[in-house]
Amino acid sequence: MISLAIDYLGGLWIWGNCPQQSSSSDEEFSISQISNPIPVWYFHGHTVVKVACGNEHVITLVSAGEKHIGDDLMCYSWGSNKYGQLGLGDTKSRSRPQIIETFNQQSAWTVHELACGAHHTALLAVNKKLPAVQSMCRTFGLGYNGQLGLGNTLSVSTPAPVRSLPEDMYFVSVDCGLFHTSIVSTAGDVWSWGMERGVGLCPDACFTGTDSGDAITPLLIPCDGAHVPRFPEPVQVACGAAHTVLVANNGYELWSWGRGWSGVLGNGKMTDSYSPVMVLWPPVSMDPKEEALPSDVAERNLSEATEELAILRSKLYLMERYASLLHGSIFGKPLEEQDLPAALQETGTFNVPKDWERMLESADESKLIRLEMFYRNLLAGVKDKLMKRRIFAIIKECLNSSNATS
Repeated sequence: MISLAIDYLGGLWIWGNCPQQSSSSDEEFSISQISNPIPVWYFHGHTVVKVACGNEHVITLVSAGEKHIGDDLMCYSWGSNKYGQLGLGDTKSRSRPQIIETFNQQSAWTVHELACGAHHTALLAVNKKLPAVQSMCRTFGLGYNGQLGLGNTLSVSTPAPVRSLPEDMYFVSVDCGLFHTSIVSTAGDVWSWGMERGVGLCPDACFTGTDSGDAITPLLIPCDGAHVPRFPEPVQVACGAAHTVLVANNGYELWSWGRGWSGVLGNGKMTDSYSPVMVLWPPVSMDPKEEALPSDVAERNLSEATEELAILRSKLYLMERYASLLHGSIFGKPLEEQDLPAALQETGTFNVPKDWERMLESADESKLIRLEMFYRNLLAGVKDKLMKRRIFAIIKECLNSSNATS
């Protein structure tokens, strides 16, 4: 298993079961287990735009120059190549990134989306020389379950077009599960192929009768049966190991199908689904179509919130000053964060008797002496104040009695 990330400068980082990086092109392929992210220096001076990985292989789109401009992207692959999943025309594994010649700088095709299954790869590419905006899906690697969509179960080592798909479509997104592939067009048509009719279910949970078996060519997945064949305003398709999720309606709707264990379909159930079901999103408390507030109302709300925040900050400052002065009068130094009781820092609660006892236990002799002095002065002050109040009350009572007599 591999993990990858692209940083904000376009640098690529890798960790997990990583192909052993080497400067030698003829070194034997090996996997290294790396527990912390390390940079892929091969692309230093270029911008990595997209990346995908399978069990032990990596596919990435990298700018031809230092920065990504237009359609200057080149497609690289490296890692395990037992089934031809690198698309390099052979089954020899690579320790270093190597460009897929089908999409080199001289090629008429440029890749704009990529995805990896366990041992296969799917790419979306456009023909730069055609005026019409159309795209084609190409796949390569392991084809045992029909996950390449080429009409057979053979493995392929060079990018092969999935010709069963319509030619006049622009495909916006593609993704792969372990052994299935899904794709969606801007028109809202979704196709899947591979293990168990393209749903990706493992053999222990499958279709029955004439519908059973793997889909070796793309199957159109209707949104709601024959009533609504297309998904509205699709954004992206994403595959788990054995399930698929589609983001539609500009992000306001989610649909899912496939393996339902652990509730991954998000429809409130834990059962498999062979057709798309609506994900319970957004929650009932949210209105996805709620209109935005008018600008003047939004500005007024923001102004009121800002004023309230300023008042709260002022009150908080006074409370901090009071606590610091009180702490200073007792311990002879300003209040600092490490002076707060551990329970208050960790849980936000404070048990006065217990935490006071802990504080006394941990206090040194000088702190205990200051506490004793503070207590004596406080007690003397309280006694003095009580005595003065009693004397004042006696005098007031005597005056009231004298006035009543006269």
